[in-house]
This record gives sequence, structure tokens and C-alpha cells, in this order.
Amino acid sequence: MLTTAGSPAEAEVLAEALVVERLAACVQTTPVRSRYVWKGELQRDEEVLLVIKTREALFEALRARIRALHSYETPEIVMVPVTAVDSDYLAWLEAGTREP
Repeated sequence: MLTTAGSPAEAEVLAEALVVERLAACVQTTPVRSRYVWKGELQRDEEVLLVIKTREALFEALRARIRALHSYETPEIVMVPVTAVDSDYLAWLEAGTREP
């Protein structure tokens, strides 16, 4: 799953909440430069990309939690399908997340 945050501080809040609440087994953060049109205007922003390692079945709970914590009116909330995964990694991910 992917989302972006408007600042490193916001990314930390999001990442820690999702991991502590076991909605995600891991959240990776990295700075990115985003260009997009918002309300008819070209935007150039420094953001933080969050790569959220989770179960597909937790999407709705994650979506709700991200929306509750996020400062954006319309945050990016994208589930990326996984076509293959190492079984040991999958076991670790399942152990690190709550049951849906």
C-alpha cells in the first residue's frame, strides 16, 4: 500500500500509528518530489512516500486510519497487488499484523 505525507513529522505519526496498531508490519519512508495539479493549479511539493507492508484484507481499516490521521483533503491511498511473495516474508508479515 502507498500513501504520501506532507512532512517528515506527519509521515512519522502515520508510520508509527499503523505499525503500533498492527495495521502494518512495516512502513518505509522516503522523501520524494511531487508534481501534480490540484484545484486547477500545478503544485510542486516535497513529500514523504510511505510504503506500507500489510494484508489486503486490512485495506479498509488502513484507509480509515490514514484518513483520520492525514492532513490532506484527499490523501493518496493505493493498494498495490502482489503477484508473488516469499513464504517466509509472508509469514513474518502476517505475524506482524492483526487478523482482519
